[in-house]
Amino acid sequence: MRRAGRGLLAALGASLVLSSCSSGIEEPDFNFPDQQADVEVDSPRLRELKAELGVEDCQPGAEPGVNDLPAVTVPCFGGGPDVDLSSLPGPFVLNLWAGWCGPCRDEMPVLEEFHQAYGEQVPVIGMNVRDPNSISAFEVVRETGVTYPLVTDPDDRTRAQGPFPATPPVPSLYFVAEDGTVSVELGGVDTVEELVGLVDEQLGVQL
Repeated sequence: MRRAGRGLLAALGASLVLSSCSSGIEEPDFNFPDQQADVEVDSPRLRELKAELGVEDCQPGAEPGVNDLPAVTVPCFGGGPDVDLSSLPGPFVLNLWAGWCGPCRDEMPVLEEFHQAYGEQVPVIGMNVRDPNSISAFEVVRETGVTYPLVTDPDDRTRAQGPFPATPPVPSLYFVAEDGTVSVELGGVDTVEELVGLVDEQLGVQL
């Protein structure tokens, strides 16, 4: 899958949000930077699905500002503690995904396989963005077998904050190093070996 480095993020963001999800599924008209989204992130049904699928709970960090992600607090998808993104210690990989994004569905099983093999050394966290239907999004979690922790940004709080562009392409990967610096890979990964190579390259962690 074609990827672009951090330096090209601003220039390519608008075009990649179209091309990275060119699977025949169109992004919904779901743009509300100045108002709250009417999207459930915690309900009895979502909690039931989360438990049924074995999705791990979110683990907020101890203090904000330990990495270069924005100091934005987002809900744990399907119930659980809210998470200040800037409080999460590296190294870890943050994956942006949406239920309507075909390439995201292709990538998520790869991320899960990585999580099962290497999650103790380099955790994976998924952040659901721009999804108008949480139940449908969780059905994608069911289809792909994901169990790594999931947060969600239904109100676009991360829009144009820190390394996130105004409309972050999906899928995209944010590599947060032990020193808190963040590097970005636009587009998805096709294999665990590819992700292992990126972790070595971006985080300096050999697995």
